[in-house]
Amino acid sequence: MPTVSVGRDRLYEALGCTYTYEEFDELCFKFGIELEEATTEKAMQRKEKHLEEEATEDDGEIIYKIEVPANRYDLLCLEGLAQALRIFGGLDPIPTYKVANIGKESMLEMRVGKETSKIRPYVVCAVLRGVTFDEARYNSFIDLQDKLHQNICRRRTLVAIGTHDLDTIEGPFTYEALPPSEINFVPLKQTRNFRADELMEFYKSDLKLKKFLHIIENSPVYPVIYDCKRTVLSLPPIINGAHSAITLKTKNVFIECTATDLTKANVVLNTMVTMFSVYCERKFEVEPVKVTYPDGKSFVYPDLSIYNMNVPLSYITGIIGVQLPENEVASLLHKMQLRAVESVSENAEVKFVVSVPPTRSDVLHPCDVAEDVAIAYGYNEIPKRRPASLKPLPLSQFSDLIRSEIAMAGYTEVLTWILCSKREISSMLNCEEDKSAVIIADSRTSEFEVVRTNLMPGLLRTVGHNKDHPKPMKIFEVGDVVLLDGTKDVGAVNRRHLAALYCGANSGFELIHGLVDRIMEATGTSFVSPGDCEGYYIERSEEPAFLQGRQAKIVYKGNRIGTFGIVHPKVLKEFDIPDPCSFVELDMQSFL
Repeated sequence: MPTVSVGRDRLYEALGCTYTYEEFDELCFKFGIELEEATTEKAMQRKEKHLEEEATEDDGEIIYKIEVPANRYDLLCLEGLAQALRIFGGLDPIPTYKVANIGKESMLEMRVGKETSKIRPYVVCAVLRGVTFDEARYNSFIDLQDKLHQNICRRRTLVAIGTHDLDTIEGPFTYEALPPSEINFVPLKQTRNFRADELMEFYKSDLKLKKFLHIIENSPVYPVIYDCKRTVLSLPPIINGAHSAITLKTKNVFIECTATDLTKANVVLNTMVTMFSVYCERKFEVEPVKVTYPDGKSFVYPDLSIYNMNVPLSYITGIIGVQLPENEVASLLHKMQLRAVESVSENAEVKFVVSVPPTRSDVLHPCDVAEDVAIAYGYNEIPKRRPASLKPLPLSQFSDLIRSEIAMAGYTEVLTWILCSKREISSMLNCEEDKSAVIIADSRTSEFEVVRTNLMPGLLRTVGHNKDHPKPMKIFEVGDVVLLDGTKDVGAVNRRHLAALYCGANSGFELIHGLVDRIMEATGTSFVSPGDCEGYYIERSEEPAFLQGRQAKIVYKGNRIGTFGIVHPKVLKEFDIPDPCSFVELDMQSFL
């Protein structure tokens, strides 16, 4: 989860109260966040450089590192954190955010070119008027952008934020996509003009920006935003222009977010403007911007409307396990920035109309509302009780019974990776490539290329890595394999398999055969003559992973459910196993 670093003294000033470390730690716990540590800027620098110097009184301001939930974007800066804690403590009312009442003809406009659909098709914008910055507020403003870029923006691949001094530029603005050779401007913190393709080469040595170049580097066109005088505002998602850079003297801030995901762009824009509209001349008011697309359709951003959700009281109390009166639930929701109005349905069921503000994009379902009630009530205050017995799934229950039977037969259970290499389910098992295997896209290592289609490679690898273990070695595994299946909506199906392996001075074929009989007996299945569909029998098989003439397939109610035999010497050599082995594998779901 993301960690927010805030100055202790400034945080306490914003909260209007001072705390000891233990008191603030307790407050954080009650609110559902975690105070990770108290440190200083110099201490963090020493830690990054792996220095062992002692802390001194000259280390500067104490900084609190606070861990917040990954979906609480409103807590990624001091402003949002302080506001949430003050509302939680009953010190402030829930703020009402509003869009300035401006006619469309008077709004600033962003015109979108049709070429942008080839690379980053969406843009949303807003203006913060009459902002008052000091150094701490300015740093928090920049830091929130970085936090959002790393979090919901997915390292700028989904959304990129640009902030500009509106007094240095002039609308209407245009969002275009042009060949890199046609884009020239002075980027932020530089003094000379760069062509966009030159800029790509220049930033390949920049530790911060080089990791974003791949997003547009190989595209024939680059996204770019101009004002009416063709001054470049930004080259998203790489860098802003130096001309419109914001400073401590900036009073009016133009914010633009280009994106490949419009929903996330709206969340990002709403987070930026709601957190810092507190510093506007008209508190909590944001000026809208009209965005016009090539098809003539226009939209006004930001959308700060409140989303209403109907949540039954019985649903809330049922989830948290505590019976609470209506007025207490409404009060608890208010502490979490959610307004709740009681209503009664036709069947006399008590419901709440919960108003979700634009800062709470994490509230998507009634269960999120119930979670907020539980947090505000206090998890430690919820009485402990024994949960109602849950009936296990038949497959899980059956798996546990089979594990017990095999363990009592002297075998040790192992757990192996569900991912393996392509070779481990093909050439290393002396067979051709398995066409039923699910392949991992963009695998980072050759060891994990596919999802296993059988349990044999894992058990053989276990023996190969434990050659010095005393013999005989008797191991088993009960686990899932995954096979391609076009009839399923996800294109694949899980099957629960059982596998056991014996490795010793001799092959142990008779021991594995005996284990098969024991498993069948434990499932209440009797041995029958070949062709009989009422029980099980064995037949000769020709699997390349086993020694010819020393293997058999298991047929249950007319269907083949598994194979056992002596492992082929070629296979043993592939897994670096010097001793003979016998192996059995069968599909457990066939019994259900």
